[in-house]
Amino acid sequence: MVDGLLQVEGGRPLTGEITVRGAKNLVPKAMVAALLGTTASVLRNVPGIRDVEVVSGLLRLHGVAIEYDEQEGVLGLDPSRVESAHVADIDAHAGSSRIPILFCGPLLHRLGEAFIPDLGGCRIGDRPIDFHLDILRTFGATVDKQSQGIRLTAPSGLHGAVIELPYPSVGATEQTLLTAVRARGLTELRGAAVEPEIMDLVDVLQKMGAIISVDTDRTIHIEGVDELVGYHHVALPDRIETASWASAALATGGNVLVRGAHQSDMTTFLNVFRKVGGAFDVREDGIRFWHPGGDLKSLVVETNVHPGFMTDWQQPLVVALTQAQGLSIVHETVYENRFGFTHALCQMGAQIQVYRECLGGASCRFGQRNFYHSAVISGPTPLHGADIEVPDLRGGFSHLIAALAAEGTSRVEGINLIDRGYESFMSKLKALDADVTRLA
Repeated sequence: MVDGLLQVEGGRPLTGEITVRGAKNLVPKAMVAALLGTTASVLRNVPGIRDVEVVSGLLRLHGVAIEYDEQEGVLGLDPSRVESAHVADIDAHAGSSRIPILFCGPLLHRLGEAFIPDLGGCRIGDRPIDFHLDILRTFGATVDKQSQGIRLTAPSGLHGAVIELPYPSVGATEQTLLTAVRARGLTELRGAAVEPEIMDLVDVLQKMGAIISVDTDRTIHIEGVDELVGYHHVALPDRIETASWASAALATGGNVLVRGAHQSDMTTFLNVFRKVGGAFDVREDGIRFWHPGGDLKSLVVETNVHPGFMTDWQQPLVVALTQAQGLSIVHETVYENRFGFTHALCQMGAQIQVYRECLGGASCRFGQRNFYHSAVISGPTPLHGADIEVPDLRGGFSHLIAALAAEGTSRVEGINLIDRGYESFMSKLKALDADVTRLA
C-alpha cells in the first residue's frame, strides 16, 4: 500500500484560521529532560505529532509513566521508576527518529548506562552521531559500538567539560545541556546554538533546578547539580509550522490566521515575508498572513543559524518565490543538501536552477565542497498539477503548498512523513477550504 496518498485540487486560495501548538524542535527534547527529574513533570501546549508518540513510547520503555490529554495538549511524565529497556524494543520503537541520541546523557546519570540503535531522520544533510558521541566521551562516557547499535556506560559518573563547537549545532547544544546539568563540576560550551527552542529548553532545565547562564558570544556555562526535580512548562509555539502556513497563504493568494503564533520568534521571517510582498497583522491571539494583491517581489535570502533566516523556512518560501517577479536567490548555509525538493517544483512548471557556488551572500562552509546549496528562482511561473513524492518533512510540506497553488490535480505520495511535524494537517487543510482527499 502507498504510504499516505493525497489528492489535491489546486488553484484555490487558502482562507480561514488554524491553531499552532508547541514546537516540534522543543517538545520531544523537553520530554527527554523529564528523565533527569526525581519527581513528575507537566508539559503543556503539546502537539499531537508522530515525534511525540515516538518519544512517549521510548520513555515508557524506560519505565516513565505518561499521561497525555491530546485535546488539551497536556502531557504528564513521571520518571520515578526509570529502568533499562530491551535493545530490540528500543530499535523497533525508535524507527527513523534521531531522538534516542539525546537520551544518553539523562540515562547515564540515572542508570549508569544507555543504548541507542542505528539512527534515521530526514536525509537533508550530514548529521553524523559521532559528534554526539565525542561530546559524551568528553563528559567521561565509555562508548562501545556493537552490531545492534551503541552502548554507553559511565561507571564513575559524568564530569564537567569544556566543549567548543565548530558550528552552532542545535543537536550538539541540546546534547551538552542535557548531559552537563547533572555532571560533576562546571561545563563551558563555546559556539552554542541559541535558537528560541534552545532557550526554551534552558528554561525547562532551570525550572528543574539547573544552573545555566548564556553569554552574548554563544558561550553557555552550566554548573552541575546533584539533583533535579520535575517541571511545569508551556512549550513555545512552532515557528516553522507558522511560517509554513504563512507561505501557503502567500503562494495561493489566500488569507490565514495562525492562532498561537508569536511575533518575537518570527522577526526575521516576518521581515522577509513583508519584503516579498506579503502582508501580516500581529494580534494578541496569533498572526494573520495574507496576499494583499499585486505582484510579489523577488529577493535574495540566505539561511543561517538564529537570529538569521531559519533553514526550515526556506523550503515553503521557495514555493511562494516561484510566483514573484524576477530572479530570487536562496543561499542555504545550514544544510548542504536541502534543494532536492525543487525537482518536483520544476516538474510542476517552476524555473529553478541550483548551483554549487555561494550565491547572493558571503562564502559559506559548503562553497568548496561541491554541494548544490544555492538556488535561483525565476518567476512568476504558473504551476500545474503533477504526481509527486514527499522527500522529507519540510520539503514534503512545500510540495503540498505547490500542489495547493497549482492549477489542476496533484497526487502527493508519502504524506505520512508530514505527520511527524505538522499536527492534524489534514483537518487544518479542510479548515482552510482546501480541496484535498486522502486516498491511502
